[in-house]
Amino acid sequence: MQLSTADIAEATGGSLDGPDVTVAGVDFDSRSCPPGFLFVPLVAERDGHDFIASAVGGGATAYLSSRGPVPEAGSATCIQVADTAAALSDIGRLARRRLPDRVVAVTGSVGKSSVKDLASAVLSARWVTASSPGNFNNELGLPVALANAPDGAQAAMLEMGARGIGHIAALCEVARPNVGIVTLVAAVHTEVFGTIEDVARGKGELVESLPANGTAVLNAADPRVAAMASRARARCLTFAGSGAGSGSGGGPADVVAQDIELDEQLRPRFRLVSPWGSAAVSMQARGEHNVGNALAAAAAGLALGLSPEEVAAGLGDARLSHWRMELATAPGGAQVLNDAYNASPTSMEAALRAARRLTGRRHFAVLGVMAELGPERAAEHHRIGELAESLGIQVIPVGTVEYGPAPVTDWEDARDALAALTPPLGVGDVVLVKGSRVAGLERLADALLGPH
Repeated sequence: MQLSTADIAEATGGSLDGPDVTVAGVDFDSRSCPPGFLFVPLVAERDGHDFIASAVGGGATAYLSSRGPVPEAGSATCIQVADTAAALSDIGRLARRRLPDRVVAVTGSVGKSSVKDLASAVLSARWVTASSPGNFNNELGLPVALANAPDGAQAAMLEMGARGIGHIAALCEVARPNVGIVTLVAAVHTEVFGTIEDVARGKGELVESLPANGTAVLNAADPRVAAMASRARARCLTFAGSGAGSGSGGGPADVVAQDIELDEQLRPRFRLVSPWGSAAVSMQARGEHNVGNALAAAAAGLALGLSPEEVAAGLGDARLSHWRMELATAPGGAQVLNDAYNASPTSMEAALRAARRLTGRRHFAVLGVMAELGPERAAEHHRIGELAESLGIQVIPVGTVEYGPAPVTDWEDARDALAALTPPLGVGDVVLVKGSRVAGLERLADALLGPH
């Protein structure tokens, strides 16, 4: 989004040092800040002010500073502010004011990024759509997603994460969404959040933030999410989760999937049914659990005025972000299901069940730790290990004893364990790779698939 430094200075309460210039976006990483962007130095473990000159040397047109102009940055325009992180939020507010009221936000314990990807594709069926890149879902990433919206953006799809009460409310104050999606409340991040009830309270801040003329899109199959309707001023629209036809109370959801089928590549086909009509959907995103994510995305698009046919076309074009249910064949013929981006008990169960549906003589799951589960950590890991055993999937745990079998230390040891199988890994074998980000198991999937 084209923003003038004068407008940024006004929005942040800052002052200009240098000419008023136009920037094409913002970045807080000096290593990746594109030419023509505004560099925002953040003060954390390292002080971003130390990298202003480097960012300008790489082409940044202007920069924020809470310490005055940096001589080494030459003639680049400096915007002096009291606090660079607070100023970044102010820039997000400025960018939001330039967008129409088609801003959709998604939160939840599981499925946020997949819903974001699917809904972005749905909105793009009619409108130029900005979307949160990667996991830019916190107080730093969300303003960047808004400020870096393409010129002429007609809609925005934002992901919102939280690590405590009040976090979602703060993000909503910047983004002012008029459609909010809540996917699921589960025992994820309870190590930092508290109880699952605290998780529900925090995620429900999105529903509370919506205007009276907005729409809350709620998972009717999750009682904690369905109960958020009582916190909404906006109208509520429900979806049924992964292929379910009714909500937790037994009544019908508003947006449902009928006649669900999965092809041999785990890609779902179903009939989308809604108050606005129905349409046939064929998805590229894999796994039956992504049917529920597709319904959430569909409900948001329908609420904003898209037709069922436009929604179906968007879902058909959608691709999920990297390391989410990616299926590929290794040189020896084994199928590798790479779902290594993150892991929770809910997503781990869904991935195991999806892997078991792939045709094969042997099924393996290389599983990293599920992080930030709090007091339920040991029990949940043990439950997942038992589930894998019941499904006939051999687990190779990485870095944790809590799944049950003796673990290996890291992804390289897991690769060696697979290489030592008798008979060797090959045609007819299926390998699921999944764990929380700290496990870094995408490296194993890359190693199994060989050079690209």
